[in-house]
Amino acid sequence: MKRALSLLLCAVMLLTALCGCTTLAKDEETGGDDKGAIIPMYLGTEMYNFDPALAYLNDSNAKILSLLYAKLTDIDKNGKLKLTLIDHWEVTEDDALKEYKMKITLKDTKWSDGVALQASDVVFAWKRILNVNFDCEAACLLFDIKNARAVKDGVKTIDDLGATAPETLVVEIEFERKINYEQFLRNLSSIALVPLRESVVSRSSDWAQRPTFIVTSGPFTLKAATYGKELRLERSNYYFLNTDKDKHVDKYVIPFRLKVDYSKDLSYFTSGLTTENWGSRVFYTNEIPLNQRKDYADYVEASDIMSTHAYYLNLNNPLFADARVRQALSLAIDREHVANDIVVYAKPATGFVPYLVTNGKAKTSFREAGGDIIEASANVERAKQLLSEAGVNGGDIIIRYAANDQVSEAVAAYVAEAWSGIGFNARALPVSATPVVDDTIVVDNFHNFYSVDSAAENAWDVLAIDFQSLSEEAFSSLAPFAVGFSGNGVDMTNDEYPATGHLTGYASDEYNALIESAYEELDSEKRAEILHDAEKKLLEDMPVIPIIFNQEAHLIDDSVVSGFDHDFYNMTIFNRVKMSNYMDWKPYFEDVIVE
Repeated sequence: MKRALSLLLCAVMLLTALCGCTTLAKDEETGGDDKGAIIPMYLGTEMYNFDPALAYLNDSNAKILSLLYAKLTDIDKNGKLKLTLIDHWEVTEDDALKEYKMKITLKDTKWSDGVALQASDVVFAWKRILNVNFDCEAACLLFDIKNARAVKDGVKTIDDLGATAPETLVVEIEFERKINYEQFLRNLSSIALVPLRESVVSRSSDWAQRPTFIVTSGPFTLKAATYGKELRLERSNYYFLNTDKDKHVDKYVIPFRLKVDYSKDLSYFTSGLTTENWGSRVFYTNEIPLNQRKDYADYVEASDIMSTHAYYLNLNNPLFADARVRQALSLAIDREHVANDIVVYAKPATGFVPYLVTNGKAKTSFREAGGDIIEASANVERAKQLLSEAGVNGGDIIIRYAANDQVSEAVAAYVAEAWSGIGFNARALPVSATPVVDDTIVVDNFHNFYSVDSAAENAWDVLAIDFQSLSEEAFSSLAPFAVGFSGNGVDMTNDEYPATGHLTGYASDEYNALIESAYEELDSEKRAEILHDAEKKLLEDMPVIPIIFNQEAHLIDDSVVSGFDHDFYNMTIFNRVKMSNYMDWKPYFEDVIVE
């Protein structure tokens, strides 16, 4: 289990843990069972969009989504496949008829509003992703399903998809060919492929930005998300709960409430504590503020996650037309400086695919096998030489980044300075979210930039994102850059139905062929070899500039809070977290308790 113990937090402890609380205490006023512990947390980055099929542009978002939505499968920290929502599965094959099918039977659980989760919710979520009018990079994870690519290309209708729900808890899948069935199940550990309920999603186009609309299938449900103020999650009363039994709390989830106060930074929680301000305590901190990371370096064990902080270049901009210009921009960046001196909890990105992604089999690393493709240190002289060869001696570049992300802001400021040093007029500008209704419904303007249409309109030059690897296999990271695997559907207004490629505008016949070849290859190790060639080609053409591999680094006051775990993606699991003597602490969190 990955933990980071904060000695500083322990030093300012005002109460000692007498025992671990594994059962619920009695409420003194009502005499009944109390609902459980309230655990204040600190997170550095706000989240406005809770759509699991879209909200993967920031590593913090992925962590929150993993608490809200239950995945069909999981991969544990040792790389072993675990069935989460799936109870069991079976495969039938008929080589003569070329029929290859899988039957998935789901476990009996409920959404956070008490409605039973059904197989139709799985099929709806997948059809939504594969709909020709819905842009989603996770579409490539479903392309093994019969007619999936044809549906995404607009050649066949969504009703032709080989995924159905013939029974309440049964999903039947027909595949295009004989595939690696376990790899398909491992792909279902992607947060992008979780079930969604049609009645919720179809209610409003901005359903995922309305906390009161959202229902969840995971251990927690969203109770409040107020712009600039708070994020509040509460234990779902229906997560694998047998409501026929007289139980008030789900045995799988101990904490009652997780609360994030966005209005305060970490120093507020760790400095000058007295008996009068116990209510200011926080017991789990994530995304330690940049100006405090070096101070906490001795108390934090940073670990890899499947996330690459990268810059997408808009190839619709004539300034980026020549690959040598794009390579020069990459060479001007000192990734070691960014990782070690600016971000602290990061590694220089010497490729696009991060370390945790496997190399064709469990407990292997695609990054380690592929080695360094790009330089970790800057090479300014070579950058200037490439610009001279391309006949480019400057130009205007604007780097757009999410306004609420400290890491993106600091990195963008450095990169703008580095690019100015090789002759460009480079600036870093934030993109702010817009609260529209009582600070509870928010328009995520940065996410709106992340589209083919926005790029075609030249709304941005460079977009700073945290690319989240959609599965443990490198294919899901690299395939979206190929035109036929981008997940962006087709232009149905054009009689020829042309495929829409990656939002950067990148289109390479050689790269497309490599991804097609990797898709056709069923041998996982041979497939990985092809994907290494694809990554080299991608970074030779450089439509995307990887800068750092993000890492997970958090502080836990584990003298009071314990039981944290993590999965293969290094997402923190709160399901069995316990808080010692939580009833002693609860009176000091009145601002959290009061509705």
